[in-house]
Amino acid sequence: MTEIKETEIQEVQQFQDGVFSLLNKEIIREIHLEIALNAKKIAVIACSGRYADELAAGFLRSEGLLSSRDEIEKIEVSDTEHKVNIWTREQAPITLSSHKTIASSGARGTGAGPALTRQPLREHTFHRIKPENIFRMMDEFLSLASLHDATGGTHAAALASENKIIVVREDIGRHNTIDMLGGYALLNGIDLADKTIVRTGRVSSEIVHKVWRLGAPVVISISVPTAMAIELAGEAGITLVGSVRGKKFIIYTHAERILVN
Repeated sequence: MTEIKETEIQEVQQFQDGVFSLLNKEIIREIHLEIALNAKKIAVIACSGRYADELAAGFLRSEGLLSSRDEIEKIEVSDTEHKVNIWTREQAPITLSSHKTIASSGARGTGAGPALTRQPLREHTFHRIKPENIFRMMDEFLSLASLHDATGGTHAAALASENKIIVVREDIGRHNTIDMLGGYALLNGIDLADKTIVRTGRVSSEIVHKVWRLGAPVVISISVPTAMAIELAGEAGITLVGSVRGKKFIIYTHAERILVN
């Protein structure tokens, strides 16, 4: 499998302290990645190109077209064509709508999959999170967001278990980072029912929808959610924590998963 490069070096002019200078700057790439299922084009997504296999698998999972690693026969990634083709063992017919297919941080996909079933998350034993561990997870997460440090041009999200970061993914699209985590979990057989999503940036209703589909019960963000995101998280049974800065955070929904003194 070929990995798609996520950055490139460009010569730029920098102005600092009254002086212009030339320097080589690491720049985040933006490509249009085609995602195909059994050679059938499903979507084209604006992304950086890194972890394209996870992004494709996670996107198809989010669209309801994949649910298990066992369904996948092979994954083909082409750097030259900016394309990922996922082949499944059983090739069921796919009905595509005429929705737009270019997506980054806004509208997503083609609407190929079934609509979200609006059922609360399944019951699962969840380790309650201590307030100090919320800060610890956020600090560890931000220290691992190396691509943002190098380029200043990415969103980031992480998967955490029992207050420890499992994996961090970064991309130009905030939705893409959630799909990457979903793809990582699918490809590695990880159950998300007892996991936490940690992320940068505003939490929109689309982000909550994606997390709901994944089945993760907790979202922690350095930023704030929208009113619709709060309403949706409440309906889904998702614990939503935001404004994690310094020694402060706000619990917006389902505080029962946070150990409150």
